[in-house]
Amino acid sequence: MNPFPPFKQLKSGSRIPAIGLGTFGSDKYSPDQVAEAVIGAAEVGYRHFDCAAVYGNEREVGGALRAIVGNGVAREDLWITSKLWNNRHGNPERACEESLADLGLDYLDLYLIHWPFPNYHAPGVDVSARDPHAKPYSHDAYMQTWRGLERLAKRGLVREIGTSNMTISKLAGVLRDAEIPPAANEMELHPHFQQPELFDFVVANGILPIGYSPLGSPSRPARDRTPEDTSDVDDPVILEIAERRGVSPAAVCIMWAVSRGQVAIPFSVKRHQYEESFAAACADPLSPEEMARIAGINRNCRLIKGQVFLWPGASGWEDLWD
Repeated sequence: MNPFPPFKQLKSGSRIPAIGLGTFGSDKYSPDQVAEAVIGAAEVGYRHFDCAAVYGNEREVGGALRAIVGNGVAREDLWITSKLWNNRHGNPERACEESLADLGLDYLDLYLIHWPFPNYHAPGVDVSARDPHAKPYSHDAYMQTWRGLERLAKRGLVREIGTSNMTISKLAGVLRDAEIPPAANEMELHPHFQQPELFDFVVANGILPIGYSPLGSPSRPARDRTPEDTSDVDDPVILEIAERRGVSPAAVCIMWAVSRGQVAIPFSVKRHQYEESFAAACADPLSPEEMARIAGINRNCRLIKGQVFLWPGASGWEDLWD
């Protein structure tokens, strides 16, 4: 096993650690618990932390980052991502400045538009909740927000800018019209939801794929669960590879993600879990035969469907994804 995880290289030449710790508390963990996990993860070796304003814990995570730097880790060795929430599309520069203040940083390594819709929902609402003012995707409106991210990059407040929860058709428009193209696209990626067409599209266009829910989001809130959901860590192929290698099914999912070429963003506040994920990212890649077998278990099972972002008149969550 290598002592450090591999890096992925962005089109600009910037290098991003291939594994990062997510900081979404999943409605189960307090901001202080997440911050404690960030400190513990840095002790294990993590240098990449994936944050967002909507998680409601950037101030606490910022305290953890200060502690990490105070313990001797250089700021330039950290990779910190944050995201613009839906209700701030009209003023991304101010929203980013607030995240920087909360995180105690002079710059972000990556700033993403969290969702392509400016549709608000109250925290913790059921998937049936709808904002009566919600709107379908508008390329023109999105590009206005993107111009704000481009200004942030020119000001040096963010080093890279990117997208999240996008589709091929939406990304194609951004690539056509952007002055600064997206450096990365963060999206749901796990063995039961591999998104091969979108994955190939972003790679072909010089965009780094970053995968959230790499274990199939076993700790996602109950409100996000539907009867048709499947479990990656219970898949017979994943279980067989795990048994043969002497690791957990979760570790196999991380190994698959890193071997495939995407950045993995698992979340846990439990040290043995995030330590195991880090070790899996550092392990030797899966074999071509193992990768081929996992490629065959894709079930197109989207777990984070985004129902609460639907607008009046939409036929179903599929409308969010073209």
